[in-house]
Amino acid sequence: MTQFYGTGAALVTPFKVDKSVDYEALVRLVNFQIDNGIDYLVVMGTTGEPATLTNDEKQKVIKTVVEANNGQLPLVIGIGGNNTQAVVNEVQETDLAAFDAILSVSPYYNKPTQEGIYQHFKAIASISSKPIIIYNVPSRTGVSMTPETILRLASDCSNIIGVKEASGDMDQAFRLLQNKPEGFLVLSGDDMVALPMVLMGGAGVISVIGQGIPGDFSKMIKLALEGKSKEASRLHFKLMNSIYYIFEEGNPAGIKALLKKRSICESSVRLPLVEASSELQEKISNFIDNY
Repeated sequence: MTQFYGTGAALVTPFKVDKSVDYEALVRLVNFQIDNGIDYLVVMGTTGEPATLTNDEKQKVIKTVVEANNGQLPLVIGIGGNNTQAVVNEVQETDLAAFDAILSVSPYYNKPTQEGIYQHFKAIASISSKPIIIYNVPSRTGVSMTPETILRLASDCSNIIGVKEASGDMDQAFRLLQNKPEGFLVLSGDDMVALPMVLMGGAGVISVIGQGIPGDFSKMIKLALEGKSKEASRLHFKLMNSIYYIFEEGNPAGIKALLKKRSICESSVRLPLVEASSELQEKISNFIDNY
């Protein structure tokens, strides 16, 4: 699964000022990734606001990304939820021909036990025709997958190929890196700690800031994969404030403000999210002006 080494961009869904989907801006965004060193694209992740898209919009967003990419970069599609059977059905009913893997978040709101999380992903893996990257993000789901659960899934399900680890617990990340099976991908789900995770043996990152500053961010990860820690660290410190800023008022409001500054899309989000404040937009604007 070497196509998932490096930087994957968790794409936003651009909206016009009237909140309708801006498909032309989405094509610009995809081309911006292709032209600036991103290694693969993730569509329908949390950053893409799928919870506020209609089914028709989701299908058109997916189709737009697939057509704009035109086979140039590997593609990952987000399919997850807290109703296991519904996720199984969606995986079975989705045309996955253009996609190289599925990103599936652990169940949210229900707060399952570790055994429940294990059985959830085992059920999905048993019917999936594509490799699966599981996603641990307890700040959104309410429950963290333990290293033991993740490693059990890695051992028992051959098509679970990696984890997007965003627990915010570096001890957990290091335990995964220490004990993972050969070839199992540990991907950072947190831009701020992507560099140390890669330097300790991680395969890369599924990034938010990467889509806004793709050249330097993807270069940083490539340098880290080559073991060039000093060069990578210089880029990390250069990028660091932008990472703080884009998450200061939540995702994807911050990254959309940055993308607006870069003339890729509007900063519009859909309720219950709101756009970045004028103060934050000014910080982001100044950062890009002086970058």
